[in-house]
Amino acid sequence: MTAVAAKWTLEEYHRMIESGILDNKRVELIRGEIVEMPPEGEAHASRSVSAGEYLTLLLIEKAQLRPAKPITLPNQSEPDPDIAVVRRIDTEYEDHHPYPENIFWLIEYSESSLVKDLNLKSQVYAEVDIPEYWVVNLKQKELIVFRGPEAGEYTSRVAYTAGQITSLAFPDISISVDRIIRRK
Repeated sequence: MTAVAAKWTLEEYHRMIESGILDNKRVELIRGEIVEMPPEGEAHASRSVSAGEYLTLLLIEKAQLRPAKPITLPNQSEPDPDIAVVRRIDTEYEDHHPYPENIFWLIEYSESSLVKDLNLKSQVYAEVDIPEYWVVNLKQKELIVFRGPEAGEYTSRVAYTAGQITSLAFPDISISVDRIIRRK
């Protein structure tokens, strides 16, 4: 007999959160499975905060940055990306986390979770048509940009180590790759 993991709906997951069952646990819901998140290392925490501050200044009044906050996806997933760049909506996020149609792009800082972020998470995000997904590989000091979701996969994957980049949502704003990856 093969063991099968129990699957949870978004509603069940939210009830667990409300009841306190998941208090003091770093978890996220991915395709109906509750997955533990590894602890953040110093570089991960420092670089994601610095990048968030930088992007906030660049995107002021154009987008809202949500650092390490949940997003709700229709594929029974509620991940907590390191940075979610989302539409500014007055009070709607008081009633629900951002949905795919609210998201411009997502950023993950990865070291111990690199394989999961490059494979599983990129698929989860592409499945729901999030237009752009960035992964900062802390080991290689590179920014990997996924674009063009199609049939549950991104059609483009490009790595950057320096220079400038623009997001699909804001092509008029130049973003320093060095400021995102914080090369030393």
